[in-house]
Amino acid sequence: MTFMWIWAMCLVSFGGFFGAIGRFQLGSYLSRRFPSSIPYGTLTINLLGSFLIGILMKYHAYDNWKLLIGTGFMGAFTTFSTMNLECMRLLLAGQWKVSMLYTLLSYTGGILLTFIGYYI
Repeated sequence: MTFMWIWAMCLVSFGGFFGAIGRFQLGSYLSRRFPSSIPYGTLTINLLGSFLIGILMKYHAYDNWKLLIGTGFMGAFTTFSTMNLECMRLLLAGQWKVSMLYTLLSYTGGILLTFIGYYI
């Protein structure tokens, strides 16, 4: 193992630690504040993460920042697997319209906000 590899792992780990905590705190708060069949916590987190990663791309962040914020923080903050689980739960509960709306908002909104973040 080289020093640069260890340094990269430390940056990703540090960013991931705070990204996971941020996701948990914000997701919990939004779920309590806005109870609904649409999982607003995960939707908001994924859309915010898409916007922020667009900003990171725009400013051609140095490799250390990409590792810390892009891979570490955003990788742990946004949550594709949770979104898919919530979509599946909605489908199993017979709420297929809500599931499709949630999926559409997540993907379309995520791509749109990445572009907006990049072009700001």
